Amino acid sequence: MLVASSQLSSAQALVTDTRGLLPVPSMAQWGSSRFALKGQWRVQLQGPKADSVLRPTLTQFGTWLGQQTADKRLVTTFVGSGAADLTITYGRLGKLAGLGDEEMYSLRVTPMGIALAANTHLGILRGLATLRQLLLLEKKAYAFAEVDIADSPRFAWRGLLIDVARHFMPVSVIKRNLDAMAAVKLNVLHWHLSDDQGFRVESKVLPRLHQVGGQFYTQAQVRDVIDYAAARGIRVLPEFDMPGHTTSWLAAYPQLASNDSTYGIPQTWRTLNIALDPTRETTYQLIDTLLGEMTALFPDPYFHIGGDENDGRQWRRSPRIMAWSKENGFLKPNGQLDKHGLQTHFNRRVLQLLVKYQKKMVGWDEILGPGLPEDAVIQSWRGRKGLYDAAKQGHPSLLSNGYYLDLNYSAASHYLNDPVPADAPLTDRQKALVLGGEATMWAEFADSVIIDSRIWPRAAAVAERLWSAAAVRDVPDMYRRLAVVATELETLGLQHRRAPEQLLTQLAGARDATALRTLAGVVEPVKEYKRHFQGFTYTPQTPLNRLVDAAPAESEAARQFGVAVEGLTQYLQLAPAAERFKGASSRALLTFLNAQLRTWETNDQRLQPLLLQGSSLWEYAGLSTHLRLLSALGLERLLLLEKGQTPAPAWQAAALKQLDAAKAPAGQAELAVIPAMRKLLTL
Repeated sequence: MLVASSQLSSAQALVTDTRGLLPVPSMAQWGSSRFALKGQWRVQLQGPKADSVLRPTLTQFGTWLGQQTADKRLVTTFVGSGAADLTITYGRLGKLAGLGDEEMYSLRVTPMGIALAANTHLGILRGLATLRQLLLLEKKAYAFAEVDIADSPRFAWRGLLIDVARHFMPVSVIKRNLDAMAAVKLNVLHWHLSDDQGFRVESKVLPRLHQVGGQFYTQAQVRDVIDYAAARGIRVLPEFDMPGHTTSWLAAYPQLASNDSTYGIPQTWRTLNIALDPTRETTYQLIDTLLGEMTALFPDPYFHIGGDENDGRQWRRSPRIMAWSKENGFLKPNGQLDKHGLQTHFNRRVLQLLVKYQKKMVGWDEILGPGLPEDAVIQSWRGRKGLYDAAKQGHPSLLSNGYYLDLNYSAASHYLNDPVPADAPLTDRQKALVLGGEATMWAEFADSVIIDSRIWPRAAAVAERLWSAAAVRDVPDMYRRLAVVATELETLGLQHRRAPEQLLTQLAGARDATALRTLAGVVEPVKEYKRHFQGFTYTPQTPLNRLVDAAPAESEAARQFGVAVEGLTQYLQLAPAAERFKGASSRALLTFLNAQLRTWETNDQRLQPLLLQGSSLWEYAGLSTHLRLLSALGLERLLLLEKGQTPAPAWQAAALKQLDAAKAPAGQAELAVIPAMRKLLTL
């Protein structure tokens, strides 16, 4: 019997033993026993008789189970009655865009078998994702942990945006990321399909869009991806950005332009501020033609029209558009263009077309303005203000600000970023309009090879924030479980670990890559948008095959080092001077820190010959040298701490000078250990 939503919300605080589960379920009560696998996997499926939607997923689950256990006998056998290892019960097919309790489930594992129940098949899919995480290996035997789980999501909309316009991502890349999304209960693929640098969907009515716009998906491939996603309980939300970010449209159909220029596909990542002409009827006729085709191709009731980053400069510079704006009331009292008003006019015209095709509009927070229907969804990327303003005006809203994976922030920063924090200036009714959020993976610096490593495992932290209770905020525990999930994702075919390792091997050439791997593991790409402005010009054709591309978005080695330094700091604040470093825990901290620092200190000597030999590696020699020098200082500081001695002022001054020098990025990468080193050296 399923637990009601009200019961779930009151039980959420009960989950303190999280094991390897991510997201944390609403309620979990653990037993001490196991359900042991015994060379068979019998599944009893009790649901709508005409339904076969779950059978392929259950067969795949059995195949995965056999692969993990190396037991070829573990293949799925469906049984109509009698004994079963997994019994599944549900009432109906769920609606992907139902935005209700479609994903609730209960899961019970006992020594006698496993029972998974849900109102809809979507709840069953979410429960299977949890069951996958319960698999244990103990004493060379596989089993599922005994547990009672009742679970439902906090937010109905839990998305991942994948930008395929700036770097095209083959269908295989999209599919394996859909597998990963399903594993952590994300349920919306936001497919960013057009931008200045490309138009990625075959159009049979406006074929020059995809012919000029570069690599593209055929409509058959689009349908394949939609079906693949639906089988995993994931919606596909298409985005065709307009009126800005449309240079690829103008390259194909110059009549859309706001001026008399002709365009090619841009070979730059700069924001171009090129926009469609909002004053010509022919613009809306062409958009109508496109939307008529694309709304039929994508079945989701929502359709994303972008609407971001148009500063109106082309409109202001066009005498014809300015004259039209004057005639139609889009000039301010001072005679300047009311850019927001003109774009709102454009949005309304596009909205009329979407309504004609029975779609609901989604757009970035710039589209918020008068005249939008209340069911238009506002996606906030510039800050919380857009989210709050949308909800206060009665609009459903989504948070992406703080979830930009491409900016290389830590998983913790995403994890602690809540769509509806306790201090949100919203009424309960307005809070209910916040549908959830989306992690975003913009692809200027992510191609089909390394994109997995830029999304995962950090996107799983966002997934938990959007699924689990607001009170689930234990960052160390999140990182512990994130490591477990990262390994699980490898079993699903994700390349987040394998691809960077292969790139490091290629960079090392015939030499041993061990020392290069050590350096790469402790550097990160520069944060935010700094990579655009550090002396290296990128184009869409620039290969992403340098050390910065192999480096992790978040260094696990640096994070663990920082945790150890923080532990040492807290210990020193509490331990009496006479008793310092006599306990096992403090000695373990010292041992770890000393070992790590020695590894980094000696790595430079082994690495320098390779850095100086490789034409694409020489730029990182300075980072390696700085790491060596800082590590030597760290070892000296640990020795002084053990002796209870305070460093001399000259030593501290030299250490701070070295820290400042080491902060400088090289090759669009930076040492991730600087903050922890600073804390250690200034203890």
